[in-house]
Amino acid sequence: MASTALAIPSTRWRRRKDARPGEIVAAGLACFAERGFAATRLEDVARRAGVTKGTLYLYFPNKEELFKAVVRQAVVPNIALGEALVAQSAEPAPVVLEQLVARLSVAMVAPASAIPKIVVAEAGNFPDIARFYLEEVIQRGLGMFRRLLELGVARGEFRPMDVESTAYCIVAPMVLGMMWRHSFARHEQRPFDAAALCRAQLHVLSLGLVPPGKGGPAKAERAAGVRPRRRRKGADR
Repeated sequence: MASTALAIPSTRWRRRKDARPGEIVAAGLACFAERGFAATRLEDVARRAGVTKGTLYLYFPNKEELFKAVVRQAVVPNIALGEALVAQSAEPAPVVLEQLVARLSVAMVAPASAIPKIVVAEAGNFPDIARFYLEEVIQRGLGMFRRLLELGVARGEFRPMDVESTAYCIVAPMVLGMMWRHSFARHEQRPFDAAALCRAQLHVLSLGLVPPGKGGPAKAERAAGVRPRRRRKGADR
């Protein structure tokens, strides 16, 4: 009986220890989002995670490594899911594009949406985290959209285009939306509508990318949630 009684707290302690890195990363994300990278102190992260600063150092030797762990846990898995969708989906390229944009609309309101603003604001003083974010997130995201665009062009589902530049045109409004949400949006009277931004972006992309005979503007408007305009009686046909 005594050995059984001792085993229970031991098992609980191991479960608690296994959960600590994730708890510290979650606390790090909250602190970075509130204060930025430079102003965040590891002792504040430790206090928020409910651990000592020494315990935090067992998992993350410095603030840069903690930030990288935050990005790898909160952002990179979503990119990996998108890459798998592009590689494995049997759907037409415009449908996959719509699915990717829908994923971005969710990411735009997630806690990790604060990260682009942090990186851009502090890239000059902390170039290592800027290079890390560029390689782990931006370049992978652009590559994912480039592959989808190339696939769509090869199948005749998209018009011929400058794939490199078009990939930037897809990503840039979404990144701007995340930065806007964590800066100017708090000073606006109208609430920031991430879903509406993504619908508008999808509408513009569909009209520009889909060739004639592949659905055209009407289908793109329906996909983007835009109601068709009613014709006035007596209007020219």
